Amino acid sequence: MPTRRSFVIALAAAAATRPAFAAEPSAQDFLAGIYAHYKGKNAKGLPVTAKGAPARYFTPELAGLIEADAKAAATRKEVGALDGDPFIDGQDFEISDVKIDVKDSAPDKATGTVTFKNFGKDTTVTLDLVKLKQGWRVDDIHMPSGSLRALFKKA
Repeated sequence: MPTRRSFVIALAAAAATRPAFAAEPSAQDFLAGIYAHYKGKNAKGLPVTAKGAPARYFTPELAGLIEADAKAAATRKEVGALDGDPFIDGQDFEISDVKIDVKDSAPDKATGTVTFKNFGKDTTVTLDLVKLKQGWRVDDIHMPSGSLRALFKKA
């Protein structure tokens, strides 16, 4: 007859052999995943303004600003306020030497500093990150040309 002790040992063994759930991506992993789309001569980048794409990378408020700008620009048959890629602060790119440094700034908030060479020119972009239930998202990007959020306030 099994004893209570053997039952507890059996439960512990079963728990130890259960498949582990993958840890959710860190802010560092989130940014590395974004910038992986930009590395190399044939890189395509990310479709930042494509329908539905902003929600995968930006906070809901910032994604809404990006989508509204793109929709208004399409209605006017013009280029929107966002006329380049904010992750690289430009339209054309050949990215190399990407370095990503992330520091926690508050609970569920972090600041990512990304340095890279674009056609050999040193560039630094700073990203304000927020952890949502869906994972990490960008809340603002500070580029050499200015802030992404400020761009929409000008428009």
